[in-house]
Amino acid sequence: MQFVEANIMLIGTAIISGLMLLWSFLGNRIRGIKEVTCVEALQLINRKNAVVLDVREESEFKTGHILNAKNIPLDSLKERIGELERYRNQPMVVTCRSGARSSMACGRLGKLGFSDVYKLSGGMMAWQKSTMSVKK
Repeated sequence: MQFVEANIMLIGTAIISGLMLLWSFLGNRIRGIKEVTCVEALQLINRKNAVVLDVREESEFKTGHILNAKNIPLDSLKERIGELERYRNQPMVVTCRSGARSSMACGRLGKLGFSDVYKLSGGMMAWQKSTMSVKK
């Protein structure tokens, strides 16, 4: 008991960190967000004509993006949703730099009725790390 009292802050930090890690693994599933790896995303693009939506800022997009990706920054998604209407019935792969913004975008798209939406796990960092082609 003395150990717990002496190290309560450390124990609390460890518990909170563990919960945050668990949420990162389960959070998207709970919210109904489907994730795909780079290889799975490429298969969706090639086999099912999936649309790639890049929700990074334009300056980030210009540094390198997936071929034929549509760039609509996350902050502009609500106002520019009309640009995606014609793709409503196609699979859509959403990407950002690391995956955080694309999770939010997938949630918003789901609420707007886009049902076949996938988050690229790891975002453009994972895409480039897996040596997939990037257009600059």
